[in-house]
Amino acid sequence: MKILHVNTSDTHGGAARAAYRLHRALLNKNIDSKMLVQKKASDDHTVIAPTSKFEKGINLLRPTLDNLPLHQYKNRSQSLFSPAWLPFSQIPKKIAQINPDIVHLHWIAGAMMSIQDLAKIDKPIVWSLHDMWAFTGGEHIDEGQQHYLGRCGNSKVLKSNKDKDLSRTGWQRKQQVYAQIEDMTIVGLSDWMHQAAKSSSLLKYRNHIQLPNPIDTTAFAPFDKVEARRLFNLPIDKKIILFGAMNATSDPNKGFQHIFSALQAFSLENTELVIFGSRQPNIPLSFKQPVHYLGQLHDDVSLRVLYGAADVMVVPSLQENLSNAIMESLTCGTPVVAFDIGGNSDMIEHQKNGYLAQPFDTDDLAKGIEWLLNTPNYQQLCNNARDKVLTHFDSQVVAKRYIALYKEILAQ
Repeated sequence: MKILHVNTSDTHGGAARAAYRLHRALLNKNIDSKMLVQKKASDDHTVIAPTSKFEKGINLLRPTLDNLPLHQYKNRSQSLFSPAWLPFSQIPKKIAQINPDIVHLHWIAGAMMSIQDLAKIDKPIVWSLHDMWAFTGGEHIDEGQQHYLGRCGNSKVLKSNKDKDLSRTGWQRKQQVYAQIEDMTIVGLSDWMHQAAKSSSLLKYRNHIQLPNPIDTTAFAPFDKVEARRLFNLPIDKKIILFGAMNATSDPNKGFQHIFSALQAFSLENTELVIFGSRQPNIPLSFKQPVHYLGQLHDDVSLRVLYGAADVMVVPSLQENLSNAIMESLTCGTPVVAFDIGGNSDMIEHQKNGYLAQPFDTDDLAKGIEWLLNTPNYQQLCNNARDKVLTHFDSQVVAKRYIALYKEILAQ
């Protein structure tokens, strides 16, 4: 059984890291798995990427060209929109050369492929939905609009008031292409994404299954708190609140403003805030607590140590599918506070291994942080956090479920 995972990158970004973890988990189960990417950051020989300077140069240019249609929407929001119209991708040709039994798509934006390229894949397709792009006209996050239930258009992300905008034409192109694909199984990584995809006009007649991302619970595990703080030069005698993500302070979806408001809502003595994923902004917000900006962390070892240094992780995102940050923190035994949205409740059990705040209520977010830092059964919450992951998300457990899915598809 030959499985080919297709993702824009192998390790850069949340979807890439999740896809790569599944790829490695399958290899550990002796499955012939490979990964095809547009941009490779690792030195893993099982990851296939362009090698010529010409193709690498073209791939650097493709995202800029693919985004040209967005220039007519001058007032669009900061949420990502991918038109995926640019032709002449080499991905279908490379898939044919590799000749896998199943093509497992993940995050294929960034001009890696055009929508039309999907119809050129002459193999059964499994598609893990890391965001909403597969069933919208181009939005990765729909900002709550839910126009994927119909034919899209009037895109909130594009700030469009026209039915026939770029979102509508993207929806129409997907409708035409999907009609040409006979064998496509849709994987919702969270219950929320699973239900959204099943209700979407583009994918509702497809085969759907809910399967999570896996995580290596040996790579992510509890770490001695005192030693972790020494390694990051953090105070030993303070309560540490952790916040972080890719572009943590600049991506509005990550909720940086919400954690700021939450920490203004009450005075937690003896606490400090640690932020990773971004450097200090040019005009930093005036938190009540001392703040440590760590910038980007590029390896799992550093992340594990940092989660170990924290007393609580806060993930105040406005929209989340199956957050890597939440899963990683819980695996390391650090409870998480987050809004009760998206797939967060798949991982966080309220007041058992973390706290689910009412959506976008920063007072309740603050209440959750304060409760976690002061609860008398804090250590039990830490134990529950790791136990949740070991039971439901461990790579050994999840890989078996994906292998069963692949076998079922090939048997048909």
